[in-house]
Amino acid sequence: MKGGGSLNPPTHETVNKKWHYIYQDGKAVFKVAVIGMADVSAEIMQRNNLKSDDVDYLVPHQANLRIIDACRERMGLDQSKVMINIDRYGNTTAATIPLCLSEWWQAGKLKRGSTLVLSSFGAGYTWGAILVKWSIDPPQK
Repeated sequence: MKGGGSLNPPTHETVNKKWHYIYQDGKAVFKVAVIGMADVSAEIMQRNNLKSDDVDYLVPHQANLRIIDACRERMGLDQSKVMINIDRYGNTTAATIPLCLSEWWQAGKLKRGSTLVLSSFGAGYTWGAILVKWSIDPPQK
């Protein structure tokens, strides 16, 4: 919001200029998301001495396919190693990673011993990644 607070207190002018509406600078957010998610995902691989061949799946937050692709490229992963469901559900906020895990596990693609990197970007310009060694067998069919 451009208006409000001590910098631009409410006046007729700030109201007429619509400075009291929340907006998002999409390009700036995109850039921070790409850098944050990609760097932290690559860093977790480096800290654990992992190469792209050692990672079975990247499980990214499903906000934007271009952010996911940038993260995948930075990690040196093939597209087949990225869990994606944004095409079916859109951005489900905090549920994106658990939904992917559930789908891939139920489909039998996620097996005991799989090495996963979970990576996310969220509210408040926060981002993070975690390395997971999957320990649940696929469901019996």
